Amino acid sequence: MFVTTCGRANQNVIAKAQQAADVLSIPYIPRKKRSIRHHMESVDQDCLVIGKERLELHTREENSEPFFFHPNSASFRIKRLMRGEKDPLIEAADLKEGMSFLDCTLGLASDSIIASHIVGDNGRVTGIEANKYIAHILLHGLQDWVSPLPELNNAMKRITLINGEFQEELKKIEDDAFDVVYIDPMFEEALNDSHGINPIRQWASYTGVTKEGINEAKRVAKRRVVLKEHYQSSLFEEMGFDAVKRPSAKFHFGVIRL
Repeated sequence: MFVTTCGRANQNVIAKAQQAADVLSIPYIPRKKRSIRHHMESVDQDCLVIGKERLELHTREENSEPFFFHPNSASFRIKRLMRGEKDPLIEAADLKEGMSFLDCTLGLASDSIIASHIVGDNGRVTGIEANKYIAHILLHGLQDWVSPLPELNNAMKRITLINGEFQEELKKIEDDAFDVVYIDPMFEEALNDSHGINPIRQWASYTGVTKEGINEAKRVAKRRVVLKEHYQSSLFEEMGFDAVKRPSAKFHFGVIRL
């Protein structure tokens, strides 16, 4: 992995690229009017591109789309909540204003944004992301993205991010530290079924959910542990979750009430 800039980078963008290279401990390669593909093929590595508007992860894989931060489904989900409609995750987590929420598998951050909107200024939302490059993009995206929806902007800025494998990070957290611990593991059924998350395919962590991990989640959670999985998943029964089945939905939520 290396860092470069957009095609017509100013000094501010170049400085951000050099800073990213330092933070991530990877090389910085000046763009010099060469294509991103040229640089990737020259050094046989993927790259992080720092642009004026956003950060992008590019892979050498043919016909692949770059990964960049976007609120994804969070915008229309917040609008639904503001209209008084229900959100399946919020219902499963029984999340309310002022509560604390730990998202063990941050990914595109949509669920954490919704949780942050619900818990508000008096609540707390923390997300764990395994891939350090995705974590870097999310860290900047959550703070810098500007939406015409103030509620979305406020929700994004309240999220705290941790980079690491969630089952290891959970061990570092005190007992009963969060009201709700949420796990939404990345797996093949999810990737193959959703075009919206295709750009994250190359970078996703496929760390499986273990009994030890669930036990750590139960130790950290005061009220609930919530698992999102494919409706055919055996994990709900194996790990002791009560499945909240949603008619015609391909993904169900499992709940352990503490």
